[in-house]
Amino acid sequence: MPRPPDPAKRRDLLDRVREYVIRNGLADLSLRPLGRALGTSDRMLLYYFGTKERMVAEALALYARRPLLRARTLLDTVGSLTSPAGLRRFMEEVWRQFGEPDMRDALPLYLEIMTASVLHPDRYGPVMHDVVTDWTGLFTSVFRDLGMAEARARTEATLLVDATFGLLFAPLADGDWDRADAAFRTFLDRIEPGWQAT
Repeated sequence: MPRPPDPAKRRDLLDRVREYVIRNGLADLSLRPLGRALGTSDRMLLYYFGTKERMVAEALALYARRPLLRARTLLDTVGSLTSPAGLRRFMEEVWRQFGEPDMRDALPLYLEIMTASVLHPDRYGPVMHDVVTDWTGLFTSVFRDLGMAEARARTEATLLVDATFGLLFAPLADGDWDRADAAFRTFLDRIEPGWQAT
């Protein structure tokens, strides 16, 4: 009977796969060079994860939730948001955290995951689906706390999440983060008045 995979070794490999993918991207990812870089073999990676796509999806799913976990921690710290001004301050802090070096360095990979999830939904679609669903769910609950009905809360959350993601990725092409910051604050100026419950 074959020995079951070692969970600690598997988790260590996932962490190292994630770091490799952040540095090198998804486009030319191949198991043999990846195995060599990690000090193992392509056969061992398949033993632990079954397929390349499953391995990458698991590694990225852990990483992709880091900004969401930060936001949840921040929300737990400030408590229930009960005013549009409070939500705006919360969003400004979330945006600031996205600008921290470790997060900004990973943004090209997020864009690549988004693209891969559209081009290969069977491989990477669940990763981005889960990320978007989790972010939208978080802000739907925030808008409900502001007194909005469920349907309106979900619509406002969708607008906020999707536009924020778009503003994060646009400056990757030209590096103009000052323009992105100004655009984000202008966006909040425009939508904050619509966050009243009635």
